[in-house]
Amino acid sequence: MANIPVDSTAFAVFGMQELSAASFDAALAEAGDELAVVFFWGLDCFNCEIAKKAMLAQPDAIRALGLKWFHSNVYEHRELGRRFMLHGVPTWFFFYRGKRLGRATGWHGLGQFQAAVAAAREKIRAGNAANAAGGHIEAADSGGSSPD
Repeated sequence: MANIPVDSTAFAVFGMQELSAASFDAALAEAGDELAVVFFWGLDCFNCEIAKKAMLAQPDAIRALGLKWFHSNVYEHRELGRRFMLHGVPTWFFFYRGKRLGRATGWHGLGQFQAAVAAAREKIRAGNAANAAGGHIEAADSGGSSPD
């Protein structure tokens, strides 16, 4: 990829680990029982820059979400874009114990992002309750703008 400068401040402030196709699954596995989120972004993506700036404007609220953060430039790691059928960025995918819980597409403000995180946590809670009762709930993703 060309050496184009990227504002990586948000990546550093929130401790986002960079992922490639080769490191993706192992890194998510290392997240263990944390709710993991992967921020898919691209070079020269105006909306990605808006999202990063909005997050940086409210760092305490973003940290309060208690997420294990990752990021990936899908223009550099095109195979991840294909794997997750991304048609645009920014997109955030939520994972728990390596299973995809859902996604948020575009930055529509902190409130909607908090709601997406809450929906992902509810899926974890429901799955844990079902497992304790002897059942099983599959993680699913309908492609909506928040975890399904």
